[in-house]
Amino acid sequence: MRAIQRRQARQALDDRFGKLERSALAAPRMGWIRAIRDALGLSTRQLADRLDVSGPAVTGLEASERAGTIQLDTLRRVAAAMECEVVYALVPRSGSLEAVVLKRAEQAAVLELKRLNTTMRLEDQGLDAQRLRAALVNLTHTLQDSSRIWDEPLKHRS
Repeated sequence: MRAIQRRQARQALDDRFGKLERSALAAPRMGWIRAIRDALGLSTRQLADRLDVSGPAVTGLEASERAGTIQLDTLRRVAAAMECEVVYALVPRSGSLEAVVLKRAEQAAVLELKRLNTTMRLEDQGLDAQRLRAALVNLTHTLQDSSRIWDEPLKHRS
């Protein structure tokens, strides 16, 4: 995908993320299955009958959901039994994909400039703080549209 297409794709997804009410997406403390089952007035036995499983199996599904180990297809089946559907999304922690890319590009730029400046200092050609900041801004901007920011873990190497 070309840089312009990637940027447009990020913007389109960020627009969708902006419409999400994040607090509404947070799972209830007891988990969605239990919360919805209780709100609907379904007993464990009634949900078990709808799923064609035992009562303890429903309790196990609720525990599995709370633990984060329930399988997506199982969650869909439980949701359908309660006349619901699973809504699935990956949402950037920082609020936008653009922020994720900018942060990653900046980290990559810092790493690249550290390597470059170390070599330059060995030859008495190191950059002063002002030039380093300017180079960081320029390199970050350049890397923002490059998929190479994902090529390696961004950690300082000695």
